[in-house]
Amino acid sequence: MFSGGDTMSRFGATIFGCSGLRLTSAEKAFFKSADPFGFILFARNIDSAAQIRALCAELRDCVGREAMITIDQEGGRVQRLRPPLASQWQPPLEHIGAAGAEAAARAMYLRYAIIAAELRALGIDSNCAPMVDVAEEGTHSFLKNRCYGFDAQSISRIGAAVAQAHLDGGVLPIVKHIPGHGRARADSHLELPTVSASAEDLMRVDFAPFKALNHLPLGMTAHLVYAAVDAMPATLSPRMMEVIRKDIGFGGLIMTDDISMKALSGPLGGLSRAALAAGCDVILHCNGEMDEMREVAEAAGHMGTAAQARADAALLMRKTPDPVDISALNAQLEALIGGRLHG
Repeated sequence: MFSGGDTMSRFGATIFGCSGLRLTSAEKAFFKSADPFGFILFARNIDSAAQIRALCAELRDCVGREAMITIDQEGGRVQRLRPPLASQWQPPLEHIGAAGAEAAARAMYLRYAIIAAELRALGIDSNCAPMVDVAEEGTHSFLKNRCYGFDAQSISRIGAAVAQAHLDGGVLPIVKHIPGHGRARADSHLELPTVSASAEDLMRVDFAPFKALNHLPLGMTAHLVYAAVDAMPATLSPRMMEVIRKDIGFGGLIMTDDISMKALSGPLGGLSRAALAAGCDVILHCNGEMDEMREVAEAAGHMGTAAQARADAALLMRKTPDPVDISALNAQLEALIGGRLHG
């Protein structure tokens, strides 16, 4: 179904959403011209299995290659695919609590092995997970129950299991939100959070799971200000990008969180240029609004040499998995944590 790294030229430094269940003629022409690295799907793009497969085929046909198609399928509150198209899950933090510390990593591996199989069956070959932000008691409610725990060590272990389940299932994981969103007391979809923790505490706690997973192929930034490092949001901060690359050691492709989120202010073209200048590789734009996409595409242009190399390396990790028996995976999961799996 999928192949990796078959590039003839540099991809557009963008990942775009689309407006509906099938592409409009304007979208087809735009995507052919912009040649984005990949695409992202949302609930507005979801109806039936046949429709999703057809949409994925249309998106890839526009760029003439097996472009990466991603989605937010964490399970729980954040999952774009719902029954009967995919399993319904408890939020991650609740699922981990039900599994208990000893079984948590294995339970989450099985959970995301199922999710990966369900995505692949629909033509989707990436997922915006694992999410290894470290939760605190005061973590904002939009994020808290999506986290994997309250300590960096256990989150690193569970995050590694989640990432491996994706890779084993032929789905590219996107680790988020680099370098850590757990201390935020505001929803970055709506406003810009500022974190005041010391650089030492950030490295010891928040940044630690990302350092443990710095070998993963893809990562997504956090639209947060880390005052101990820089007054600029991480997505736009050359200083924070240097921390991510050198101190955290993340070597994969870095995409922004959605560039149109309210945490960032200013014209989208200017924000896109600033993010790329800071060190991001790809601009993620999610809402499918054509005028905005044109502005972002014009500003972003095509990937630089280093970004293209990271993109090619990521795609080479995409493989065709062995056949999966979802009912058998569910049986293993049931054996671990009984009837407390699904939402």
